[in-house]
Amino acid sequence: MAVVKGWEGRYFEDFNVGDVYRCRVGRTVTENDNIWFTLLTNNSNQIHFNNEYGKRTEFGKCLINSALTLAIVAGMGVADVSENGFALGWDQITLPNPLFAGDTLYSQSEVVEKRDSKSKPQWGIVKVRTRGVQQEGKVVIDYTRSVMVWRKEFAPRRDIFPEIVDGE
Repeated sequence: MAVVKGWEGRYFEDFNVGDVYRCRVGRTVTENDNIWFTLLTNNSNQIHFNNEYGKRTEFGKCLINSALTLAIVAGMGVADVSENGFALGWDQITLPNPLFAGDTLYSQSEVVEKRDSKSKPQWGIVKVRTRGVQQEGKVVIDYTRSVMVWRKEFAPRRDIFPEIVDGE
């Protein structure tokens, strides 16, 4: 049986300034997602979980928690941006339009900078600008972040799948 190698993400050498990566899936955010995340993170702003309160705001309904929006959009970019590394930080996050329950998020990241790590030769640093867009094309979150990414020759081995034992 031939095992076909799957996508393992990009290594430092695979990034080029100007490249744009679009997540292959969209993610509809539900009211339950929003309420659970908001209460799990101890956010007491009722704009995220009290429909009666939300009706009295300029939006006329509850907003999706911006930290949830960030978490989902960042997660959508992992396969393309940070599968082989880790985030160093976010430079700026803006929320130009609201996101509501029932909206579907899409994510796009553009490589805006790439450089060698000065202190760790086995790594490189990639900076991306990521935008989360809802189904009508409105940008709901826009941020830049830097990611420390393995150079392919130094990356840890990935063969962690266990051997299958038949008949036991």
